[in-house]
Amino acid sequence: MDKTDQDKTGWRGSRELWLEAARQAFVERGIDAVRIQPLARGLGLSRTSFYWFFADRQALLDALLELWETQTTGVLLAACESYAETLPEAVLNLLTPFLDEALFPPRFDFAMRGWAHGDDRIAARVRSADDARLAAICAMFERFGVPAATADVRARTVYLAQMGYISLGVSETTDIRLSRVPDYVAIYAGVHAEPHHIARFEAHFR
Repeated sequence: MDKTDQDKTGWRGSRELWLEAARQAFVERGIDAVRIQPLARGLGLSRTSFYWFFADRQALLDALLELWETQTTGVLLAACESYAETLPEAVLNLLTPFLDEALFPPRFDFAMRGWAHGDDRIAARVRSADDARLAAICAMFERFGVPAATADVRARTVYLAQMGYISLGVSETTDIRLSRVPDYVAIYAGVHAEPHHIARFEAHFR
């Protein structure tokens, strides 16, 4: 059987399958759990199947890091750049991924910060991501006429508060968290959101 036929059967899995297995192991058990043989065993695939998609374990770890950047930083930057007619509406756009784990996986972000504690290279990437996120949020405020110094403080207020939910492992029901959103927006933006913007925001989670 040639490579094309083997790929069609799916018996070696796929790059996405291996990467998702690595992500799950990483989130649940930490970076030391991201090893080829245990992943192969969990997937019911041979160890050699791995090498059709990755050169070695380091290549898998690099792909995991890139996936994290896409699913977290990339999502937040896109939210900051989303269309909004008013600043409160822009803040609601930004809050959406923080409240929707399907858009921004908090456990993945938390696990990456755990890895960063023991690896200077990863710590540098995490710091760079935080800087990029803060810069994007600051730019969002400035886009609506907020002075640079004030925009910086507001960006930090939003980001550090929302990341605090992740780092502290805060557990709230969706209803409770949504009930606080109008006041969060008023604090972050300095003005209340229009009721129809709040309604549209809440509809995303219903």
